[in-house]
Amino acid sequence: MIIARLLRNASIGLGAIVAAMSFGAGSASAQLFWDWGGGAMVGGSGRENVRFSPQFKKGEIVVSFGDRRLYFVTGSGQAISYPIAIPREESRWAGVTTVTSKRINPSWTPTPTMMAENPRLPRWVPGGHPMNPLGVRALYLGSSTYRIHGTDAPWTIGTAVSKGCIRMYNQDVLDLYPRANVGAKVTVTWNRFDGGVTTSSSGGGGGGFFSSIFGNDDPPAEKPRPRPVVRDKSASSS
Repeated sequence: MIIARLLRNASIGLGAIVAAMSFGAGSASAQLFWDWGGGAMVGGSGRENVRFSPQFKKGEIVVSFGDRRLYFVTGSGQAISYPIAIPREESRWAGVTTVTSKRINPSWTPTPTMMAENPRLPRWVPGGHPMNPLGVRALYLGSSTYRIHGTDAPWTIGTAVSKGCIRMYNQDVLDLYPRANVGAKVTVTWNRFDGGVTTSSSGGGGGGFFSSIFGNDDPPAEKPRPRPVVRDKSASSS
């Protein structure tokens, strides 16, 4: 009886230790793969038809970092609104550019900066791979390394996490991709849009690489951080 009780207690103790080790490993894995590693969520969409500012023409794309939404203008005063993940603070930018190319199942190569921050990142991920950070579609912006693209990390949508790119749910970028033409005007701003009326966002600062080239129609709420104009165009940001 005593021996049986001791064995039972030892088994419970061992189980607790194994569970704690598994939890620690899971937490470390989640931290490591927060920005690369896929996830349990499949699909996902938050798109909706909305009233929009009539100053923008049909076929234009407006990205509001203030709203954390991307708007595709479908007609005068009308747009489709998609939730997005926006650049983190040090990667903020604003300006006007165009869609210069589109890619189905783009491959992904981390930039040297990304590799320095996380040496365990893969050197290259093929297009179509379920853990590709660019997701299933990409729209390339100007001559920069910035893109509007899908993601393998849908839980980041709605947050400020990217290196300058605009992330969408894969289901949403699949919807946007055939609508947006190469050459389409893309306006990126911290302005907020509410029922067709724009108001200046109080939470974000503009500036950065794009605004030095295209200009910025939204005065920054904070002193912009200096950033180098020359970028590594051989690598991909996300």
